[in-house]
Amino acid sequence: MRLKYRFIIFIIIIIGLLIGLSTRLLPDFKGLFLLSELVILILIAFAFHLYQIFIRPVNLISAGIQSIKDRDFNTKFLSVGQPEIDQLIEVYNIMLDRIRSERLEKQEQQYFLEKLIQASPSGIIILDFNDRISSINPAAKEIIAAEHKNIFGKSLDEIPGNLAWNLARLAPGEPVIISLNGIRKYKCQKAHFQDRGTRHYFILIEELTNEIVQTEKNAYGKVIRMMSHEVNNSIGAINSILQTILQFSDQLSDNERADYENALAVAIERNKNLNRFMGNYADIIRLPMPRKEDINLIELLERVRILMGSAFQERSIQWKTEYFSDTFMIRADVEQIELVLLNIIKNAVEAIENNGTITIMSNISPRKSLIIRDTGKGIPAEIRNKLFEPFFSSKKDGQGIGLTLTREILANHGFQFSLESVAENRTEFRIIFN
Repeated sequence: MRLKYRFIIFIIIIIGLLIGLSTRLLPDFKGLFLLSELVILILIAFAFHLYQIFIRPVNLISAGIQSIKDRDFNTKFLSVGQPEIDQLIEVYNIMLDRIRSERLEKQEQQYFLEKLIQASPSGIIILDFNDRISSINPAAKEIIAAEHKNIFGKSLDEIPGNLAWNLARLAPGEPVIISLNGIRKYKCQKAHFQDRGTRHYFILIEELTNEIVQTEKNAYGKVIRMMSHEVNNSIGAINSILQTILQFSDQLSDNERADYENALAVAIERNKNLNRFMGNYADIIRLPMPRKEDINLIELLERVRILMGSAFQERSIQWKTEYFSDTFMIRADVEQIELVLLNIIKNAVEAIENNGTITIMSNISPRKSLIIRDTGKGIPAEIRNKLFEPFFSSKKDGQGIGLTLTREILANHGFQFSLESVAENRTEFRIIFN
């Protein structure tokens, strides 16, 4: 039973008892009876006044509680002229002002944090209690190549791609460097934050590709310049001496002259090979920035097909095309892109032992891209993350120049690229143009 009803019942009982007692005075004491009736009327009026004083703060408290339940923090009460109630009203208004101020501050902080997360160049993925994605910013969505409409509520295991697979297995704590096909490298860290006393996990993804590539380039560039300088100076001087010594062959007997000249010729040729060897490395650091122009990639690919024609015939390789159009215009340095295409297709040919197919596909949706697919033996798992490391080669006599040069040229053009075996006997080199 509510408090005001208890108060009303209590007053009714008291008044009833007083009326009952006054009626006993009626037969003998009519004067006292009239006086008692007057007192009862006064008591009723006082009780009504007391009821109003008593119930008003109760009503104010009830109204305040309802406003708080409805999250209405703008309703405030005015003073009524009674000290006790006015003090209660003042405390309530102060409390409401503080709640409203803290709520507004929290909303502003949350709005700022959301905007900061959305604008962050680092990828941020927030997980729920079941390790399913509850929030993801655009940078993370682009990094893991996931569609916005299909990603919420999914676990990272359900998202295709090597990066998502690795992220699903991150342990909270120290950052981990994840390398994808030797091209892109990411520093990933899983951590947690407290929200309303509950722990939530999030994953921070920071791309290190450009920084690592630049560091590598600075390091090997310095070494190559030093080696090239020393080798070229030494080879020039040695070959000059060898040529001079060769002139003394006339002083030898006929039996000794042939071996003498042959030995010096071998030494001179070996020095020239060494010079060319160092020149291949020096070409990477001397690579000029691209001189871009509008070129039709289809025509360039046809030139590459003709250049590689003998290699195709030797290994019985078929050349197939799936072009969306006869023209595929890009802005690039024609000589450098031709070199890239030659390297890619040469590697594809070498990956096919015999009777294979190389398929060239061009797309404009969802992004403008070129795919070179071969039916070779694929990329072994143990070398996938080393493919684009400077001067790494899985070939017996390889120098690791081709893919390193390809990486430099495509990076200078601002083109994205990837190389991976997407299925058995199916390897794809993909270039995404601006």
